[in-house]
Amino acid sequence: MNPEPPEAPEPSEPPEPRDARPAAPPGQPRPSEPVVEPAERGTPIGRRVFLGTLALGALGVVAAPPLQRGMEAFLGSAADKDPTGLTGLLPNGGGFRYYSVTSSVPHRNATNYRLTVDGLVDRPATYTLADLRAMPQTRVVKDVQCVTGWRVPGTPFEGVRLSALLDAAGVRGEAGAIRFTCFDGAYTESLTLAQARRADVLVALRMQDKDLGHDHGGPVRLYVAPMYFYKSAKWLSGITVTKKVRPGYWEDRGYDVDAWVGRSNGRDDEPTS
Repeated sequence: MNPEPPEAPEPSEPPEPRDARPAAPPGQPRPSEPVVEPAERGTPIGRRVFLGTLALGALGVVAAPPLQRGMEAFLGSAADKDPTGLTGLLPNGGGFRYYSVTSSVPHRNATNYRLTVDGLVDRPATYTLADLRAMPQTRVVKDVQCVTGWRVPGTPFEGVRLSALLDAAGVRGEAGAIRFTCFDGAYTESLTLAQARRADVLVALRMQDKDLGHDHGGPVRLYVAPMYFYKSAKWLSGITVTKKVRPGYWEDRGYDVDAWVGRSNGRDDEPTS
């Protein structure tokens, strides 16, 4: 799936059940009832046990980052080869879930990655990864909100403002929308021209202060900060300027085209921007 695509929106969680235990009887216990004495304090632990516990805690701190990275790599690799999509239900250590709408996605790198900008423009262009890295970069830190319910707070993205690429291409007067395609060969997305020109819409090259990995849609993905994450198309390969909005992959399957967080898809999540 591309932009961490969604499943049907989840219903809100039911309220926790009330305590069903009966209230304690008033007054002192009857003579026939045993009086329960307070439990004794626990026996102090020995010095060796205490030091051993500290050592295990320190080991956990040291081992946690490599274990987390290993789990993320494993889940990403498994999801990339899982036609059932079941691995996408498992959150990785960073709080994200992996989605793909195809059984596998080809890899791209600095040697073979290309991004095309075409359609209703005066100056169509093709960018390499080096071209995009050489352009002025913008950093945006917002929560990521998926329409399936999970949220990753304070996630930094860095990249080129989409508006900069549109200005360089020379958008024609009759244009009104942007269509995005991806090198997985299946995923598509769209924005109105006004939405695409927002300062918090990026052609992203980095996430969480590191280059975008393949599993997160790298080397280049779309990032639309104020909308649900399915709008942020992974594995971005094409930006086409059009007259009208054409619904994307998930919109063709019932999700809102204007996917503002908290104001669409029947959800009331807190806005991300």
